[in-house]
Amino acid sequence: MGQGSFIYSFVARGTMVLAEYTEFTGNFPSIAAQCLQKLPSSSNSKFTYNCDHHTFNFLVEDGFAYCVVAKDALSKQISIAFLERVKADFKKRYGGGKASTAIPKSLNKEFGPVMKEHMKYIVDHAEEIEKLIKVKAQVSEVKSIMLENIDKAIDRGENLTVLTDKTENLRSQAQEYKKQGTQVRRKLWYQNMKIKLVVLGILLLLVLIIWLSVCHGFNCTD
Repeated sequence: MGQGSFIYSFVARGTMVLAEYTEFTGNFPSIAAQCLQKLPSSSNSKFTYNCDHHTFNFLVEDGFAYCVVAKDALSKQISIAFLERVKADFKKRYGGGKASTAIPKSLNKEFGPVMKEHMKYIVDHAEEIEKLIKVKAQVSEVKSIMLENIDKAIDRGENLTVLTDKTENLRSQAQEYKKQGTQVRRKLWYQNMKIKLVVLGILLLLVLIIWLSVCHGFNCTD
């Protein structure tokens, strides 16, 4: 995956582009601007448009829009990960001040190179980022399943107290099974030792009988 996977990026306040970066020529800035005009201004969300083998990815939050144009071979998750990094950096640098008063493209010189560095970082660490995204998705899925199971239990009339009681009962049963298992193992150990002692006694008795027989046959005397 080369750095050319990312084509163009900008940060806008409303529909006003404050900073942009690209190393390519083409009509993608005008297409991205048209997409920006169509975005719902009041919602905090993520949007992706497809055009001519490229994706136009947007992250909208608190009146600001963060955009990156990428080749369609690049996953949407990677593009969004880039936008999340750009958003965090932009808010850290300009949030609550310069971002609210900057004029169009006045932050190009300051923030353009920053977007370039974020592009390079995301491309260089794409594999690790995709793995992290998968782990987060799995955690989210498990969390959703747990919440769904709780909701189903409540719908069946089992409140949290009942669920707690059931958990305690299961724990008590587990402890009882463990105790019974220990008792069984101890009993088996005693039975095993008893058998060994009986066998040992029989062997000693046989040795004694053989010894007496041998001594009797040879008239063992001093």
